[in-house]
Amino acid sequence: MKTRRLPFLPVLVPVLALLMPTLALAQPVKPGDAAQQRYQKERAVCLAGTGPQDRATCLKEAGAALAESRRQGLTDPGQDTASHQRQRCQVLPVADRGACLARMSGQGTASGSVAGGGILRELRTVVPAASAPAVIPASAASR
Repeated sequence: MKTRRLPFLPVLVPVLALLMPTLALAQPVKPGDAAQQRYQKERAVCLAGTGPQDRATCLKEAGAALAESRRQGLTDPGQDTASHQRQRCQVLPVADRGACLARMSGQGTASGSVAGGGILRELRTVVPAASAPAVIPASAASR
């Protein structure tokens, strides 16, 4: 028995791996589908080259996000914002939690970016100094 060699197989496997997210898009699209609209926006960003990743990775991520969204695996990040803020601040000492929650709710200033490595949030609070006991001069104390 003679086996046939398939010379195109080493080329076909990587191509299919890149097309997998696109194949997930083959599901029927309902008019006004928010996930599809979000995908189209993300795809446009990828094709314009203004995304945070290279074009191939960007398109792959956009397709994967669409497929996951259609399986109801993605949620709207704005839905649980307050819960996430509380969880983020929960690890701090009790005395610092109030200031943390204030920063997370938008008070103070924020600088930096996620793409740049992180966001620095700052809230300045003026705390009055504790009043010092009155000092009596030594000459008055000896009388």
